[in-house]
Amino acid sequence: MSINFGFSYIGLVFLLMLMIPNIMWSKNKPKDYDKYVKNENKILLLFERIGEILVTCLSLIFSDFNINKISSWTIILLIAFILMILYEVYWIRYFKSNKTMKEMYSSLLKIPVAGATLPVLAFLLLSIYGKNLFLFISVIILGVGHIGIHLSHKKEVI
Repeated sequence: MSINFGFSYIGLVFLLMLMIPNIMWSKNKPKDYDKYVKNENKILLLFERIGEILVTCLSLIFSDFNINKISSWTIILLIAFILMILYEVYWIRYFKSNKTMKEMYSSLLKIPVAGATLPVLAFLLLSIYGKNLFLFISVIILGVGHIGIHLSHKKEVI
């Protein structure tokens, strides 16, 4: 396990890839979205919020996520980055769509609720690449809340 404090440019890139589409989404929410938000499980919401804060902070303050040398571990980082690219593809598809709840909670390449699952998996791999238990646990907390909420919404939509 690595614990090296310092700025992570890789963490920043991942967070920008995460946040820019979400900022755009705030102006392009699906029809009837507010109706579904009212029904969100408060425990899952708490997990999601705590996870968001922890993952955001921890992604930036450990230099363990930066590329120090190319090794077999770099493959894990590459896969994480590919997942983030797929996340961008998911958002491009959503923004080109009719922006319905069904499209919001759609799958991509058979990955369920891709808008929630892809970044959680990417950050989980980033934690493994950086050998950082703190980020790993934080991503699990985030994933329980974020993916849980998205699955609940998808279930309501169907």
